Amino acid sequence: MTRVKRGVTAHARHKKTLTLAKGYFHGRRKLHKTANETVMKALSYAYRHRRTRKRDFHRLWIMRINAAARLEGISYSQLMFALKTAGIEMDRKVLADLAVQDADGFKAIVSQARAALPASA
Repeated sequence: MTRVKRGVTAHARHKKTLTLAKGYFHGRRKLHKTANETVMKALSYAYRHRRTRKRDFHRLWIMRINAAARLEGISYSQLMFALKTAGIEMDRKVLADLAVQDADGFKAIVSQARAALPASA
């Protein structure tokens, strides 16, 4: 069997890991084994938190909509039901931004949604 020299491939792999570890302290930046462990952990955190961030923003939007809705005298759940009844299709991100940036516009949407509510609700 012929001899295979693996130095080039290993060096390239180590270099890739050490490049990803740029900015870390001490051996976490300079030693391949330590750097590799840290980079793998960091990549797993990054993957996980890209999903968590979406949940966090969704919760934030709901809190902002609820706070603005209560200033108008209606709860979040009642507002969302009223919007659905009125046929106003606006996602939570836009509603939350409207509540923060344009209070008058949000008030207009709430009054329009309220008008569409049945009399018993």
